[in-house]
Amino acid sequence: MKYVVVTGGVVSGLGKGVTASSIGVVLKACGLRVTSIKIDPYLNTDAGTISPFEHGEVFVLDDGGEVDLDLGNYERFLDVTLTRDNNITTGKIYQSVIDRERRGDYLGKTVQVIPHITDAIKDWITSVAVIPVDGRVGPADVCVIELGGTVGDIESMPFIEALRQLSYSVGQENFCLIHVSLVPVLGVVGEQKTKPTQHSVRELRALGLTPHLLACRSAQPLLDQTKEKLSQFCHVPAGNILSIHDVPNIWHVPLLLRYQDAHNAILKQLNLLSIAGPPDLQEWTKRAETFDNLTETVKVAMVGKYTGLSDSYLSVLKALLHACISCSLKPVIQWVAASDLEDEKAKEAPQVHAAAWETLKDSACILVPGGFGNRGTEGMILAAKFARENQVPYLGICLGMQISVIEFARSVLGLEKANSAEFDPDTPDPVVIFMPEGSRTHMGNTMRLGSRKTFFCDHNCITSKLYNNPDHVDERHRHRYEVNPDSVEALEAAGLKFMGKDETGRRMEILELPNHPFYVGVQFHPEFKSRPGRPSPLFTGFVLAASGRLKAYLS
Repeated sequence: MKYVVVTGGVVSGLGKGVTASSIGVVLKACGLRVTSIKIDPYLNTDAGTISPFEHGEVFVLDDGGEVDLDLGNYERFLDVTLTRDNNITTGKIYQSVIDRERRGDYLGKTVQVIPHITDAIKDWITSVAVIPVDGRVGPADVCVIELGGTVGDIESMPFIEALRQLSYSVGQENFCLIHVSLVPVLGVVGEQKTKPTQHSVRELRALGLTPHLLACRSAQPLLDQTKEKLSQFCHVPAGNILSIHDVPNIWHVPLLLRYQDAHNAILKQLNLLSIAGPPDLQEWTKRAETFDNLTETVKVAMVGKYTGLSDSYLSVLKALLHACISCSLKPVIQWVAASDLEDEKAKEAPQVHAAAWETLKDSACILVPGGFGNRGTEGMILAAKFARENQVPYLGICLGMQISVIEFARSVLGLEKANSAEFDPDTPDPVVIFMPEGSRTHMGNTMRLGSRKTFFCDHNCITSKLYNNPDHVDERHRHRYEVNPDSVEALEAAGLKFMGKDETGRRMEILELPNHPFYVGVQFHPEFKSRPGRPSPLFTGFVLAASGRLKAYLS
């Protein structure tokens, strides 16, 4: 197994995930099989209980793993299906070691960070690296490992030490370290400053790891003199110092790496030049250029509660992008904080309230994504009502589906106090209820998670046609509340149709509103399986409806 390790320095948020994914893309384009591992040094065992404001969205895998959003980047870029074990956290490592200690596996020894924690990290990496993720038999050729955080963080020290030991045990020709750093330009001086990167590499070298390549993030391409200076002070050949400067879209990043011969530097270090071919990135080039040249736009109102951080809805944004490009449209995301639509906001901040409604009405379609808690839900209900009454294309995902059921029950059935038991436990009309198998005492890993089957009830519905009329679809889930089965009959009698259910027929998965251009709610999360070359059918239909092309597409 060959290992490519990506670390980061100076500041977080430099784009290590995109860089690691792009490295995987280029190596895969050279004919190699690639897998990925993300290391998160936090103590949580997984990302499931972390707020989107902390680390962005929680990405869900087929096996139900709740993981860091960078694994979503890996799946989209590399077109692979990862497992929960491809995300290593400090919590998982310590839990596994403590479990072994309680069983007596260490035979009376004092359990310490070195060697027990570091050995557990190495064992985890080497065992997960050989699990095939591309649908083929046998292990991959290269495992790309991204270490989260920045070099020098206390919590990442055991992982740095484990990677140092791994580099020694597997041998230099099986280990390539790429350090992502920042090269800022100070406004007054206007010079590309190398000192932050110098300090970061010095810190890395002090911990026993020497980078083979530097991936330098900057606004503009690195100057030759900047590369020479970095080479001199960081002991990295100038040819191995990569300029990862700002580009129009992230699909240019693999192309940047190819243009700078990053693949040859990596292949040379890993002794793979003899078996790898030149990278074939025609599809990536076409996609990047297509996006750059799009002129026709479509305005999408994103009505959510985490709108202050776009990474909270990263997979939704990517799924919209994939769908728009397949339809030759450029997405214009119009962020609407759900709470700004509520009547209370009109009293507190009338200008903010008016601006939110103006944005909503100016959009060609409305999307209400997933979320938890009752903040902003009344605003979402108002958005769903506006879409339903004004024939505006609407897509509700997870919470967004439940919102549309609540709105319909209130407005059409006349149940003014209809609500979700999540938002109002004492509601007389709970049209959304807690799952029978859910846990009320533990939050972590107790939801309905991962890939589940949804069976279609009517193949004439829009959703079934978009999926090409299969008997069922497999999509990923993440919820602990669902539509009340006892409310379904009344809702359907009033015109809201449930077109997809689970294998029991009791759990509602898809709803549609007939005689509406596109009014769809789904309990699952279609965004998690969208790929650049294979956009989610639901997002494609949503975008087509917004541009008035859905009817022609379906016929």
